[in-house]
Amino acid sequence: MPFAVADNPQPAPTLQTWKLTLAYDGTDFRGWQVQPDEVTVQGELQAALGRITGESPLPQGSGRTDAGVHALGQVASFQLAAPIPAENLQRALNRTLPPSIRILEAKTAPDTFHARHSSVAKTYEYRIYRGEICPPLLARYVYPCRLSLDMNLLQRAARLFEGEHDFLSFAATDPDLTTRISCSNHDLDQEIQAPPAPAATVRTIYSSRWEERKTEAGELLVYRVRGNGFLHHMVRNLVGTMLDVGRGHLRCEEIAEIFAARDRSAAGPTAPARGLFLISVEYDEEMNRQPMNA
Repeated sequence: MPFAVADNPQPAPTLQTWKLTLAYDGTDFRGWQVQPDEVTVQGELQAALGRITGESPLPQGSGRTDAGVHALGQVASFQLAAPIPAENLQRALNRTLPPSIRILEAKTAPDTFHARHSSVAKTYEYRIYRGEICPPLLARYVYPCRLSLDMNLLQRAARLFEGEHDFLSFAATDPDLTTRISCSNHDLDQEIQAPPAPAATVRTIYSSRWEERKTEAGELLVYRVRGNGFLHHMVRNLVGTMLDVGRGHLRCEEIAEIFAARDRSAAGPTAPARGLFLISVEYDEEMNRQPMNA
């Protein structure tokens, strides 16, 4: 009787962790996260990887930017078995992706790296156009608001968000439950509070400030905030609340009461998505280090 010959098992392919830094114009996307029958940044990136490598990992972003929100320094991580030089992957992705998404950097990372879980800080900007007529080439990236605003009050309010706080009052609950208020012929979404989720809502804000910028297109009012993490719609809700302070509808002293209320309806309206940019994501040096064999 012939002896059975055992099949030689093939070794499993070695997976390499990748880190991408990307920028995108969020106007035409339904946000970062994959959604059925919707065009999203994550979905476009996954499809591009599939066309290039034959693999379809789901890239994990540092955060889920909403529909209409832009990024200058979003970070994504995933694993690939295909042995491909970093420069070639970056070049191939930029040839395959739509022009509104660009890969700024592609590199391998330690197996423990995760775009969201490994991040230690993020920086966002919110941009407001102060001119009388917003240029059409700028309109997708700013919130035009001609309200009379007190810069000193805006700065005072911004400082009150620094430090560790429970930001539940500034977190979105059910985005479908909204009312509307008007701001210089442009709408802000006022969200209605649903029961708070059990997830932790405490965050630390390292810096929070407003600045005026002169550009060729006109004057911009920019809110820049850096923190260890942000809740859903948190930056846009902070901006809407501060605009209420700046126009005299809310006193700075009332912000402490808003924190204590832990109720979304206690805070101000939600600023439109188009003015928000994810500027950068930070990681510990050890976590961001290249693997020895890269």
